[in-house]
Amino acid sequence: MSLAAQILDLARQKGVTVATAESCTGGMIAAALTDPPGASEMFDRGFVTYSNAAKIAMLGVLAETLEAHGAVSEPVAHEMAEGARHASDAYLAVSVTGVAGPGGTEVKPEGMVCFGIAGPAGTRTETVRFGPLGRDGVRAATRDHALTLLLGALSGPA
Repeated sequence: MSLAAQILDLARQKGVTVATAESCTGGMIAAALTDPPGASEMFDRGFVTYSNAAKIAMLGVLAETLEAHGAVSEPVAHEMAEGARHASDAYLAVSVTGVAGPGGTEVKPEGMVCFGIAGPAGTRTETVRFGPLGRDGVRAATRDHALTLLLGALSGPA
């Protein structure tokens, strides 16, 4: 059973929905979540906020946060996840912002991705350094990790 199908089953059992806020994946997480039949029962909506302006306008990310930390940062991932949750009817929201490549910097190299997950118990963030897997590899690894975070959050108490 796929991760998305497992998320669908758990969300259906709990009667909850999820939302996504995506930058570097450009909607891949939302696409995976809507792949299984019946996904409309648990998927509320997805936000593809590739630009900083979109992060600000659609998710309420603060310009000050972007200026202080850059788009690829845990503070921005935190605000993206919370923004997606508050701008939707979702119980849980997952966010991703990262450097898919090619390129990057010494501080923020290719494969560095920041994740956020927001729910009733609060919001947590983490950074994963997937390494230089190439653009497609980083995006696929990011999608799968985000789905794993959602599955883990749904596996806890409602």
